[in-house]
Amino acid sequence: MKGIEIDILKLIEKNANLEVEKIAKLLGKSIEEIQELIDSLEKKKVILGYSTLIDWAKVLDVEEVTAMVDVKVTPARGVGFDKVAERIYRFPEVKAVYLMSGAYDLSVSVKGDTMTEIGHFISEKLSTLDSVLSTTTHFVLKRYKHDGIILQDSDEDDKRIVVSP
Repeated sequence: MKGIEIDILKLIEKNANLEVEKIAKLLGKSIEEIQELIDSLEKKKVILGYSTLIDWAKVLDVEEVTAMVDVKVTPARGVGFDKVAERIYRFPEVKAVYLMSGAYDLSVSVKGDTMTEIGHFISEKLSTLDSVLSTTTHFVLKRYKHDGIILQDSDEDDKRIVVSP
């Protein structure tokens, strides 16, 4: 991958709303060249999509519940964890699946309208899969930072004394 492509990816990773004209100006390239490179990256599935990070806690009458579920599984012969992960990520409630080191094999991010809804998903869909041995569910109580973006408003300066080693 060329350096210019990496530069484009870094820019749009920070701000997916960045206009092609602005990217071209920042990188000293023509608009047409940047657009061709972006189109190529999309076609090669390097760029898989564009998203917006919303702080749903600030939207009235909208409550979204997120749970991180640690899942211990029996890997499938010949394909390891991939087939199990694929079966899990196909559920619409599942927002992300990661293969992990440690006591559990997969970390699954699940979203729903209520804790009960997530509980039903885990007990009726996820836990009943043949390859799933056990699950441990952690509900997200508050988000402070997501994808490098701080979600808290800092109205006050931190009044604690700075201690350095």
